[in-house]
Amino acid sequence: MNNELLAVFEYMERERKLDRETLIQLVESALQVAGRKSIGPVRDLRVVIDRRTLDIRAFATIQVVDFVRNRQEEISLEVAQAKYPDKNYKIGDKFEVEVTPRNFGRIAAQTAKQAIIQKLRVAEKDKVFAMYKDHVGDIVTGTVRRFERSDVVVDLGDAEAIMPNKERVGSEDYQPGDRIRFLLLSLDTANGQGAQLVLSRSHPNFIRKLFELEVSEIADGTVQIKGIAREAGYRTKLAVYSQDEKVDPVGACVGLRGQRVKNIVRELSGEKVDIVKWNPDIKIYVANALAPAKMLRMEVDEDTHTVHARVEADQLSLAIGKKGQNARLTARLTGWKVDVQKDEGDISFEEKLEQATSSLAAVKGIGRDNAERLVQSGFLSLEGILAAEASDLADATGWDEGTALAVRNAAATAFEAANGKPEE
Repeated sequence: MNNELLAVFEYMERERKLDRETLIQLVESALQVAGRKSIGPVRDLRVVIDRRTLDIRAFATIQVVDFVRNRQEEISLEVAQAKYPDKNYKIGDKFEVEVTPRNFGRIAAQTAKQAIIQKLRVAEKDKVFAMYKDHVGDIVTGTVRRFERSDVVVDLGDAEAIMPNKERVGSEDYQPGDRIRFLLLSLDTANGQGAQLVLSRSHPNFIRKLFELEVSEIADGTVQIKGIAREAGYRTKLAVYSQDEKVDPVGACVGLRGQRVKNIVRELSGEKVDIVKWNPDIKIYVANALAPAKMLRMEVDEDTHTVHARVEADQLSLAIGKKGQNARLTARLTGWKVDVQKDEGDISFEEKLEQATSSLAAVKGIGRDNAERLVQSGFLSLEGILAAEASDLADATGWDEGTALAVRNAAATAFEAANGKPEE
């Protein structure tokens, strides 16, 4: 019995959870590589480990020739017939002979060790692939072990995974020993070194899976998730729809006293979650998504795929959200451009004057300074300017007749371009 090899196998079986046959095959392959260096150039070297005793034997193929040119691969007909009289070998025949690798030597042993370690790593990753290939997209729980640059290495118990920096949530702080839930994002096999488990906490599907685990109505299909828009660490909008008219999809996700959504928000380290009732009518859908801001009216532009929402002045900041986040997530959730504006009827007198000034200043031939003088004098539109004579403009603004005429002509040109020639 090869006691040294037996001890290695027992350790690998116990600590690495690898079966003995897999280990034997790995060692045979590794020793075959090492044996070539120890024995020298031979033809078709084959290493065999006895499954019961773990004794190692090596075999090489030699060919019967009339004249030996390579003693490692060839044998003369006379020697073959004398050594194996019962085989009746002829020139051209090939057969295996046992070779002794001189205990494989220091270099061969080191080569074998390295090959075994490498093959064990690949075997373990292949085992990980088989174990997790059907669980991509599921929630897994692991313990933070260490950091490799800005990537987080996570111990899942029976495998090691990595959460790349781009899949982290910027507002979250991870410490070694923290036990956290993740989304198993993918199995990366592109590196040729076996499967690498890739995790995420910032992906929108992480939210989807958390709700599927927490809300039984989503798990059984009664409530459907129609869309998710997320800015990880800050805010998420989730659109839901119920197949059963008796089931309120938003209420089902919120839970009794908000317990269901509270559990998810706690898992997300306080990230705000808006649950929106989905509707096939884009106006209602956008209004639901912009809540709690109240809409005055909405206009849909099918050509530009835009929804124009009008709100009261005190609702504008609520509808747009901090740094435009609410409107931005609404657009991402619905798939439509969302333009939120204050209702024109709710504009203050000062704002109306500023709008009139900006509008006139944009007219070629008027400019900002002249526009401000016109507005201060009561001329707020092109129509108002054209309703007065050049002399009236001069009297009201203090301009000379030439400036007043030039401004009136510029207004006439702009009005005609937009509406056609004005009536005299």
